[in-house]
Amino acid sequence: MKHEYLTNEEAVERVLAVAVDLKSESTPWTSQDLLEEMVELVKASGGEVVAEFICRVSKTSPKNLIGDSKLDDIVALCDLHQVDTVVFSHELKGNQQRNLEDKIQVKTIDRTQLILDIFARHASSKEGKMQVELAQLEYLLPRLVGKGIELSRLGGGIGTLGPGETKLELDRRRIAQRISRLKSGLKQVVRNRQLTRKKREEKGVPTVSLVGYTNAGKSTLLNMLTEAGQTTRDGMFTTLDSLSRQLVLPNHQKIVLSDTVGFMHDLPHDLIESFKATLEEVQHADLLLHVLDISHANFRLLYESVQVVLDELKVLEKPVIIVLNKVDRIEDAAWVESFKDNFDHAVIISALTGQGIDDLQHKIVELLSDLFVEINLDVPIQRMDLVNLAHEEGEVYSIKYYNDRVNIRASVPSRLAGKFEKYKIK
Repeated sequence: MKHEYLTNEEAVERVLAVAVDLKSESTPWTSQDLLEEMVELVKASGGEVVAEFICRVSKTSPKNLIGDSKLDDIVALCDLHQVDTVVFSHELKGNQQRNLEDKIQVKTIDRTQLILDIFARHASSKEGKMQVELAQLEYLLPRLVGKGIELSRLGGGIGTLGPGETKLELDRRRIAQRISRLKSGLKQVVRNRQLTRKKREEKGVPTVSLVGYTNAGKSTLLNMLTEAGQTTRDGMFTTLDSLSRQLVLPNHQKIVLSDTVGFMHDLPHDLIESFKATLEEVQHADLLLHVLDISHANFRLLYESVQVVLDELKVLEKPVIIVLNKVDRIEDAAWVESFKDNFDHAVIISALTGQGIDDLQHKIVELLSDLFVEINLDVPIQRMDLVNLAHEEGEVYSIKYYNDRVNIRASVPSRLAGKFEKYKIK
């Protein structure tokens, strides 16, 4: 009998978290690490982990992933703790998920479905909702195939496809059509971003992208630097919608600072594909700020996981500042200072309290310095547009007005240097 423990929409789902420890898979993440992260994911989706189970198997079962004996243990735990939902750390195939649900008699999902659920809850912009829906549908579509084989047998026979398969084909066609429309819509988003980016490049404004593991504090840092007012919560994937804000650095140079969706280890490829419109900001950035939660017990694993995603995006060669965040939670400040020495460019900060923010801004200035050139010009008095451009997009060191000309010494973006070339003093 299927359990009926949820009595209203506000009831918190009681979840059994199952970490699958597969001997044939080599990973630095232990089963306990996986369980701890799943607890946070479940919390972000509005549920509560009431029981945990580590399932060690030498190889996966095509039938139900974990084998019958382990499955009996899970059934017993579900009865004991009145579980509403079972979440597996390992991705489930369509037939495995159905077989598990038939046996356990409660909703059974995998980690990918859990992440997709969190994304669906937190997406607020039109673009964000489109990206989430695309990821959900691309996850669902291949899982309809196995179901169709089963359903076709119910009404199958000579001269008929069976009602199950007919419905399946209709579902598949509708989903494929919707995926096509979503991809077309997201291509338009990409085109719009390209136009915006082109205008920024024409003005010579550098772009800096925040990247990092989910819940590392990227949005809090964006708020601290730009007063963006981005919603922040202590939880995973609270920010899905990209946000860009202008920031004026201590040397008066203007940059565009962009927030991005948080990364995660073993992030499903479909999710990365679906969010490519957003992640293009990372690929075109002049500088990356890799925000790392230095207070996290597994911060080294978090760092490596982000590096894997950056490698997939082909941006590892970009200049990067490692932003060691949440230092306000660390008691041993000397240890953090010593760890900082592992990187060419690293800054210790607390995005929450503002500690180290000035150091971070000066480090950004330092790494962007190659993108600026110093100019010494005699500009005709009728070309005040160039004087204004130097003020707006660069740092003016000195300016002197004469009857027919203006002498100006300044630092301007390299991409704008050509506009001033004609009036340079040799």
